[in-house]
Amino acid sequence: MSRVHRFRRSGLPMQAIHADIEGNRVRLHHDDEALAAMRAAIASARSEVLLEMYWFASDHTGHLFAEALEEAVGRGCRVRVVYDAVGSLGSDEAMFERLRAAGCEVLQYHPIAPWRTRFRWTKVGRRNHRKLLVVDGALAMIGGVNIADAWAASAEGGGGWRDDMVSIRGPAAAKVRTIFQRSWGAMAQQEAGVDDSELGEVHVEDEEGAEAARARVRVLGNHYRDERKGIRQAYLHQIQEAKRQVLIANPYFVPDRAIRRALAAAVRRGVDVRVLVPGESDVPVVRWASRAFYDELLNAGVQIYEWQGSVLHAKTAVVDDEWSTIGTFNLDARSIRYNLEINAMIVDAGLAHGMRRRFLRDLQSAIQVTVPVWRQRPLLERFLEWCLAHFAGWL
Repeated sequence: MSRVHRFRRSGLPMQAIHADIEGNRVRLHHDDEALAAMRAAIASARSEVLLEMYWFASDHTGHLFAEALEEAVGRGCRVRVVYDAVGSLGSDEAMFERLRAAGCEVLQYHPIAPWRTRFRWTKVGRRNHRKLLVVDGALAMIGGVNIADAWAASAEGGGGWRDDMVSIRGPAAAKVRTIFQRSWGAMAQQEAGVDDSELGEVHVEDEEGAEAARARVRVLGNHYRDERKGIRQAYLHQIQEAKRQVLIANPYFVPDRAIRRALAAAVRRGVDVRVLVPGESDVPVVRWASRAFYDELLNAGVQIYEWQGSVLHAKTAVVDDEWSTIGTFNLDARSIRYNLEINAMIVDAGLAHGMRRRFLRDLQSAIQVTVPVWRQRPLLERFLEWCLAHFAGWL
């Protein structure tokens, strides 16, 4: 039985099963090249640009994107932008006001200022962690890249963060568009003067070579309560079904007990399991919480590598050179319980091979954590790990 058919019979939420969409072309984008690809996509827009971003900075990169969005409006495109209040906390509100003045429709997700219309104390901890772009209903981009100088090339004065995006051309882009509309509609209904109307139909022209589009894509979003664990369940199922290899890159790797047990069971079946995490994190407390589970995973035979370059922010996995996922989902409690996330689950050998090659290349810039060395770490580090392990369910 193929991996696709096993997925359909896995008992996942119905939303995950029904998100299986054939006939797409997919392409992987790395680091600052992903920023360039997003700007190029916006520049190509003819009718519509939808952008949902956790961190939309008002730095050099942010202003470049703001200009691209303004130009799209000038060409007659409808432009809608959602940015997260916490993720974009340091951004200058004047940039968003400029976008509104230019004709863009802009909403802030869950404001943290008490005087804002949609402010709720109960929602301060619930964030929109998505990074997605949809252009003309035909092209969607999903991944870990935010709009900020941190992702720009080091040679150009940026942070050079290590990250990935995937672009999807084909019918699966419409699913990403629907997920955006859910977020927009829920917010717009509570904000005076904001258009909460449906986006309507978008005419998608057939492109030359479309017959070669063979990627099978499931786009999983977690807007509703019954969808919240869908992405995690997809991860878990693929680990349980793995026959040869599981490669996971994740910046905030705090896996729950079921995921840890599935990884250990995969090793016992003879599966090559490797996990790449940051050597230094932009959120140190999560790094210590992640290290709290090294003992268990290393003793089970899971290979752990710590990235030694700039900040690792990629959220990807590849299983058996066939199935891969890329998106905003971290293997931690926040992604499961609190954040809005989006991931693409893709069955395409070409993409899987490309992601595997990049993963193995990244290992060359990483240090493997070995059991003998790990057991020699200082007592203070052990104490921090022990403390934070008790709060893993909240990180």
